[in-house]
Amino acid sequence: MKKRILAVFLAVAALTCSLSGCGGTTDQGSTPSDENLPSSEANHGNEITVGIAQDLDDSLDPYQMTGAGTREVMFNVFEGLVKPDSDGNYVCAVASDCDISDDGLTYTFTLRDGVVFHNGAACTTDDVLYSFETCAATSVTSAVVEALSAVTDTVVDGNQIVMTLSEPNPDFISYVSNVSIVPAGYADQASQPVGTGPFKFVSRSAQENIILERHEEYYGEGASLDKVTFKIYEDANALFTALDSGSLDLVARLTTDQVNNLTNGYTVLEGTMNTVQALYLNNAAAPFDNELVRQALCYAVDVDAIMDIIAEGHGTKVGSSMYPAFGKYFDADLADAYPYDPDKAKELLAEAGYEDGFSFTIKAPSNYQQHVDTAVVLVEQLKQVGVTAQIEQVDWNTWLTDVYAGRNFEATVVGFDSSVLNASGMLARWVSDNKKNMINYNNPEYDQTYAAAQTTYDDAEQTALYKQCLQILSDTAANVYLQDMANLVAINPKLEGFQFYPLYVMDLSLLHFVE
Repeated sequence: MKKRILAVFLAVAALTCSLSGCGGTTDQGSTPSDENLPSSEANHGNEITVGIAQDLDDSLDPYQMTGAGTREVMFNVFEGLVKPDSDGNYVCAVASDCDISDDGLTYTFTLRDGVVFHNGAACTTDDVLYSFETCAATSVTSAVVEALSAVTDTVVDGNQIVMTLSEPNPDFISYVSNVSIVPAGYADQASQPVGTGPFKFVSRSAQENIILERHEEYYGEGASLDKVTFKIYEDANALFTALDSGSLDLVARLTTDQVNNLTNGYTVLEGTMNTVQALYLNNAAAPFDNELVRQALCYAVDVDAIMDIIAEGHGTKVGSSMYPAFGKYFDADLADAYPYDPDKAKELLAEAGYEDGFSFTIKAPSNYQQHVDTAVVLVEQLKQVGVTAQIEQVDWNTWLTDVYAGRNFEATVVGFDSSVLNASGMLARWVSDNKKNMINYNNPEYDQTYAAAQTTYDDAEQTALYKQCLQILSDTAANVYLQDMANLVAINPKLEGFQFYPLYVMDLSLLHFVE
């Protein structure tokens, strides 16, 4: 009964906001009988349409893309010498073998025979060298560039590429996975990307769709589907309507409310988002430049209630910038570092000079319903300690340019992911001079601890230092950390093979129709 009441509260609050101008896998459903499905299902033509909530980056160049949603789609187009699997292991891809010397300094990659680019050209060691050199020079991912800078020597011996590092780096293989192998000298990656993956790029229409087709000359087992169309819906209601009508075969990251209202008989699967959702605070803007204020907000927010309201309890609490899929780096104890305590919040606000509270704006990306719903609940909870928050919903492109790149915001609700399965993928962005540090976090102790983690090659010591970084973010309340949200996926029940990954990717090569 409590969850039902909370759900009604959320719906009313969301309506009020709208009217006032606020700008591991479990099967959660069953396979329905054919009479519940749209008649068009019988003639699928071995093609599917996937609904996504945001357009892709302006550039589809693998070394220039920044958006998690872009990487999610292009995971099917680009591959590295190695790539992650659904269990979080790195497996051979363009390379057929990887040998690491006992001292951890030398990596020998054997180029796989028969790898063909989407433009028909054979992949050679020249392409591999070009890819690494280009990535090191142009990648927007600073952690990858830093890791590649540790390569002191690269030798080609037949079909082998031998790389020597200045110091051992237990995470080096994860960075190698982030170097997409592309044709040497090809100049049109931004608009006509060419890789080696199981799907090849066909076309893109901004704000409308992106179309991929099966790469017939793929070296491996290859994709079962002939064609995939990613259709873009930046309006959550339009996305749900298309899904429920059967126009879409697959949609990920649904809300529990959307799942509960789904009538088309689709199967619903549950995984995790592999993101850290938080109320991200601009640490350079008053009053969030005051640590006491940030700590007060942490005590004022009831994360368990948020999870109950927006997801019927699904999701996992996090207390810092790490999500559970990272295993040894994730510190579950930090999730309870700030127990819900409105009185403590008021005390801290008074100590900071805000005994009468203050007002601020939360800029929320309108295409992500979970973040908007979370913002609605946050507004109500913060009222209880005298803090007035208003929601300004912005489209995704505006969020990227104004909030993320321009840092023109007070607070925002969003989720951050990692492109690699190592701690630096989540923690590098909060180093004071990192260009991805959109909250303007500036903490010398954090910078020093992170730098120490990057220069030690003892795994236990490095893990301890990364956890110390997480502790610093928690102690200083860099943000109001919330959860790794549940990833609810609705899929045509005639499709099988969907797998959740510990990264923000969607592997469509595994999907196939079952008649």
